[in-house]
Amino acid sequence: MKTVLQRVNNAVHFEASSPSSTVKINIDGPASIGGEEKGVRPMELVLMALGSCSVFDLTTILQKQRQDIQDIRVEVEGDRREEIPNIFTKIHISFYLKGDIDEIKAQKAAELAVKKYCSVHDMLAAGGVDITYSIKIN
Repeated sequence: MKTVLQRVNNAVHFEASSPSSTVKINIDGPASIGGEEKGVRPMELVLMALGSCSVFDLTTILQKQRQDIQDIRVEVEGDRREEIPNIFTKIHISFYLKGDIDEIKAQKAAELAVKKYCSVHDMLAAGGVDITYSIKIN
């Protein structure tokens, strides 16, 4: 696996790409280091990675259970410590599901998706991050 970050301006705006996609992601820092709000910040990408990893697996498991998924939204919130490096200490994933979905199956699917199959979860949890999740249907 490989990614490439190409500088876009004379500050900290980068465009990230990978061989697996033609899509490019804009990454930028805060104004204090020259950022211009032209992309997401690196720690936001960590939350996005955790959310997407978890929801990919959740979706796959629910589909295998023949659940009628009409829509899924994921919100991921993280708390960071004050000292540098400002790493995450707690992260909560909120899954919002819409459709004809059995709540017991959804809870079990979420547990498997987050705690068993999501490699991003395992990397963060191994570093001491407390990761929780919740599900709301309709």
